[in-house]
Amino acid sequence: MKRILLISTALFLQLLPAGESLASAITDSVQLEGVVVTGSRTEASLQNIPMSVTVVGSKTIESRLEQSLLPIITEEVPGLFITGRGVMGYGVSTGAAGGMKIRGVGGSPTTGVLLLIDGHPQYMGLMGHPLPDAYQSMMAERVEVIRGAASALYGSNASGGVINIITKKQRVDGVETNLRAMYGSYNTVSSEVGSHVRSGKFSSYLSLGYNRSDGTRENMDFDQYSAYGKFGYDFTPTWKAFADVNVTNFSASNAGEINDPLIDNDADVTRGVASFSLENKYDKTSGALKFFYNFGMHEVDDGYAPNGGVPRDFHFRSTDNMLGVSLYQTLSLFTGNRITAGLDLQRFGGRAWSSYLDGRADVDIVEKGINDAAGYLTIEQSVLSNLLLNAGVRADNNSRTGTEWIPSVGLSFPVSGATALKAIVSKGFRNPTIREMYMFPPQNPDLKPERLMSYELSFSQKLLDYKLGFDVNVFYINGNNAIQTVMLNGKPLNVNIGKIENYGLELASFYKVTPSFSISANYSWLNMKYKVEAAPEHKLYAGFSYAVSKWRLASGVQHIGNLYVGENLVKNSFTLWNVRAAYSVWKSLELLVRGENLLSQKYEINEGYPMPEATVFGGINLRF
Repeated sequence: MKRILLISTALFLQLLPAGESLASAITDSVQLEGVVVTGSRTEASLQNIPMSVTVVGSKTIESRLEQSLLPIITEEVPGLFITGRGVMGYGVSTGAAGGMKIRGVGGSPTTGVLLLIDGHPQYMGLMGHPLPDAYQSMMAERVEVIRGAASALYGSNASGGVINIITKKQRVDGVETNLRAMYGSYNTVSSEVGSHVRSGKFSSYLSLGYNRSDGTRENMDFDQYSAYGKFGYDFTPTWKAFADVNVTNFSASNAGEINDPLIDNDADVTRGVASFSLENKYDKTSGALKFFYNFGMHEVDDGYAPNGGVPRDFHFRSTDNMLGVSLYQTLSLFTGNRITAGLDLQRFGGRAWSSYLDGRADVDIVEKGINDAAGYLTIEQSVLSNLLLNAGVRADNNSRTGTEWIPSVGLSFPVSGATALKAIVSKGFRNPTIREMYMFPPQNPDLKPERLMSYELSFSQKLLDYKLGFDVNVFYINGNNAIQTVMLNGKPLNVNIGKIENYGLELASFYKVTPSFSISANYSWLNMKYKVEAAPEHKLYAGFSYAVSKWRLASGVQHIGNLYVGENLVKNSFTLWNVRAAYSVWKSLELLVRGENLLSQKYEINEGYPMPEATVFGGINLRF
């Protein structure tokens, strides 16, 4: 820590404030004022929403120079931790990373944190969890993260929280194209080109990306192609429509644990999503009708041990899909009142089979589909002047597990425009996935939903004309029916016996020292009665953003304390120092440098997968 402080102090002393800011990246991600959509489906003030929401904005995303969104939000969001296994690529199946937990809730793989794109669920129809390599920074305008149970609004899989990727929109007429390409350690390439167009009522955004890396070990290579397109049309100032499509294909190799290596453990995965939204926004009412379709195709070779192992004579194959419709409308009947009513319809499923390499007939593993229909109602009502009551209930009917009722009640007390007190009690739940019920031992078709209750108190304050702000909250989570695997009569079986009892504290702050210099920090402490992997007891991030003349610089230090790793829950602690810098050669060209783990820490997040030590990447950013 002394070494970190000395380096940070030296950098700070060299950067005396001068000139105008080219980007205010850190402040953009943690400022507490403004509006969000994830906490209420339609635009609402952060002060009026009782749950904790962190916003990671476009300037922060751009300043990090990352191809994936997940490392960025891992730094910026207290209480959130996402696993990694190498310099690029999260992979699939055994040894995969990208597991997400909020306040210790998330499951393995991630089924308790719901990932959305513009409000649409993004988990695989069979496996029930997202594939993290599909979520690229090139498509994101901002990310909103609900920390805590949000099942009353979003249903199953939102018991730990929600990560909502809000895609880019062009708001001013003209054409703007941006190309970024970087190369660095382990023969790693990340590149993307995106073009915004707006002409009158029409807008569009198109982007292409290519990423690859040799990986930190032999047989850990990664190769990815991505394409994204979004088209919008404003019929009137109150009615708008958007349609988008996102497709990514990647090939990922898994070398296995360092003491138990594998050969030919390879995966070829294609994931896609298409959606259409029709939105309305009036003074007293607003809402949307949304359609979405997710799909995936996967081929996995489980590989074999290098010494005496036998190559597999078959590959695992699967296709899955999710089709959904969402309709909601918010109405303000009178001053201080907001009522939101909504309907969500989904069908998800797919087919999995073994495909033999010698031409034998395929052998089916599962072919299944499940329907889910839900209606919800939330009411926000002003009581006693500034006190806001927020109550909601959701009735969620699953064709396999039946109907679940999910209540939520919260209080918000905006003492002033700069001060707010909040409290919320909410239920979270998760239906068992098709994988858990019907695929591979230890499948169990009699599984029931997981359930938890989340309790939270929070306080936020802004000072110095909103240049300084901080947010603090405490929480308690109690859950049961968690799905765990046990041995029964010598065979593994999934059963509802697990428990959750977590409590903790989260802090976030920012200070915009000058228009060109900002600092921020966040910290979370988590106590778990029933310990789980990949949920650190302590998580601290502190960083700054500075811009002067032709230079932009962002740097941050993250400390992870007592991270539980592996089945034996071994504690692991480490400190990472990252730096991102940009120099403007002329108006349309920047030179870029990104350095990660510059203290060369040796650590593991996934057991048996050493993370890379110091890495460096350089490149260009071209605008025209």
